[in-house]
Amino acid sequence: MATYKQLTAQLEKLQAEVAAAREKEVADAIAEIKAKIADYGLTAEELGFHALRGRGALAARKAPLPPKYRNPKTGETWSGRGRTPAWLAGKNKERFLIE
Repeated sequence: MATYKQLTAQLEKLQAEVAAAREKEVADAIAEIKAKIADYGLTAEELGFHALRGRGALAARKAPLPPKYRNPKTGETWSGRGRTPAWLAGKNKERFLIE
């Protein structure tokens, strides 16, 4: 029967072999994927990856909100988000809803 030290030495050896095998297989897979991407001229967007750089890229993807309220006197509109405009502050918002 193997001793504790022998078993832990075997375990460490096997873990090193597993790590080396994984590293090699991952490198091979990456090389194969890169070759396929180059062969077909694929882009990151076509593969489902969306590059986001800071808040600017996220904000650029968002569409502006449609207006929810309209000032009948001037035609100004407000989406209902952010600070309430002066023409609507303190008034019944239901009167200004866009139908």
